[in-house]
Amino acid sequence: INISVFPPSSACIGRYILNMQITSCGHTYQRCLGDFYVLFNPWCADDPVYMDNQAHREEYVLNEHGILYEGVHKHITSRPWHFGQFEDGILDICLKILDMGASYHHGSDRDHCWRNDPVHVSMVVNHMISSHTTNSIMKIPENNDYLKGTKPFSWNGSVPILQQWYNGRCRPVRYGYCGSLASVMCTVMRCLGIPSRVVTNFCFPCSIENPLGINEIFDCTGKNLCGKDKLWRYHCWTESWMARRDLNQCCGDWQCLDPTPLETGRGSTCSGPTWVRSIREGELDLDYDGHHMFSRVNSNYVGWLSQNNAKKIKFFCDAWPCGQHLITKSVGSEQFEDITGAYKYELGSVKNKEAYYRAYRRIHPGYCNASNCHIERELSSLKNPFLSDSGINMRLKMANCPMYGEDVQLHWLLENLRSENKNLKFNLCAQIITYSGCPMDQFWKDSVNVTLGPREGKKKKIPLCISYSQYGPYLCDHNIMKVVAVSDPECGEVLMVSRDIVINRPPVIVKLLSQPRLKVPCTAEISFCNPLQEDMKNCVMTLEGCGLFKEPMTIDLGTLASNQQARTIVEFTPYRLGSHRLLANFGCHKF
Repeated sequence: INISVFPPSSACIGRYILNMQITSCGHTYQRCLGDFYVLFNPWCADDPVYMDNQAHREEYVLNEHGILYEGVHKHITSRPWHFGQFEDGILDICLKILDMGASYHHGSDRDHCWRNDPVHVSMVVNHMISSHTTNSIMKIPENNDYLKGTKPFSWNGSVPILQQWYNGRCRPVRYGYCGSLASVMCTVMRCLGIPSRVVTNFCFPCSIENPLGINEIFDCTGKNLCGKDKLWRYHCWTESWMARRDLNQCCGDWQCLDPTPLETGRGSTCSGPTWVRSIREGELDLDYDGHHMFSRVNSNYVGWLSQNNAKKIKFFCDAWPCGQHLITKSVGSEQFEDITGAYKYELGSVKNKEAYYRAYRRIHPGYCNASNCHIERELSSLKNPFLSDSGINMRLKMANCPMYGEDVQLHWLLENLRSENKNLKFNLCAQIITYSGCPMDQFWKDSVNVTLGPREGKKKKIPLCISYSQYGPYLCDHNIMKVVAVSDPECGEVLMVSRDIVINRPPVIVKLLSQPRLKVPCTAEISFCNPLQEDMKNCVMTLEGCGLFKEPMTIDLGTLASNQQARTIVEFTPYRLGSHRLLANFGCHKF
């Protein structure tokens, strides 16, 4: 007997048991023929997750290889990620996540009808990734303290995280960060048949008091003080493709889901699903948490100089607007695609202003009947004055692309726009900043007097150098430092220029010595060179291979002397067909 099963597009996803009832000679008995799984189907035109582009389906459903984008908006770095949605056991783990999170929206799981709706399924998964429940998948370290767990940046893929959660009786895995949380969610959604991708937003504001404004406070030396607001250097979330039947959509579109719990005026929350187009249009009453997502790509930056913790003065500065660079991996390519235009219209355009006014009225009920001019005046009073208004132009330009062990070289460019001389005193400093905007150690300070002639046709160039011996002992896993130059308030207007700098990690070189073939032994050479003028201690190499070996491999390299190169030969046997990728992550007491 050949049995074909055609589940309707409205069927609930999950594992089904197929029984056959047989009646013969007055006796009835049942036989279990086996089980099967029903998932969302982006190839089916009647399914709410239908995606009509085959190349997009291959990228956002079938591709197990991803890329995470990090760094700062002027220096974007990338690293590979193994989603692994087709690895053995991952589907069962994903369905376990739905079981554990079923009570999030429905009190109990007696009624499974919500499992045919990708909106509710995505809510449950979003909640389960890193909520404050005892069964969430990952935890984020508090105060950057992860001594009792795995370093957040040492993960290469989602599979070990999901397996550790499942095998550990559904206790949270320690630790993750926004990139790993978004990537694990992308794995779960792709495994369930929902097209998904990871998005990175640079200059991401996290404000508790003012949803559309982010405040950074500095002292007279240029040191960034720890305030209530945080300006994340980057933040990752997930987009999933589905038709929003709750919004009467007949066709699919991208929905924004942020599994990282962020502090808001109402406490810690995970956002989504939010229709990306509604964020661009400022239609915040259509979606879950739409006002949170709009503010995270449209907030205004305000910098303040704190004097004796009593008086605050606004800087003259040219601030990079928040949310002006959103990217994701391109379809069928290793390059990134800029998708900023999907979240907001061009800055300063008529449509951009109309969407902002529309959103402002919804976020601030007191302005629901205010005119556009009234809102514009209110916004102008909150913004920082521009440097050009003070008659000075300044910027910090990188002279090199520093790697661990190398000095940081900058050019400080100044220009006088006025017809009189300018005599200014500046304080300079460098400080470690985490990716989530938390200021750490201030490790370098200097001061300089600058004289600018009237309307100089040529910009004044001042070289700045920060040696590795100065920043090396303080640099942490985030690899980000902030350099600030701020004028002395006694000279008149307070001027500030700043630059976020990423220190590149030395590369790990992976070389396959033979072509991987199914169930045929294969070897690879992994090499790493210590670029520092000092020993690297407690060196560890973590390897993960999609389709090459089932569990991550850890190699203890011990101590590497200065300029010493470590070479490791790894043998493995590919266990399944498909595109293969070997990922290597190097860690030591330095990073």
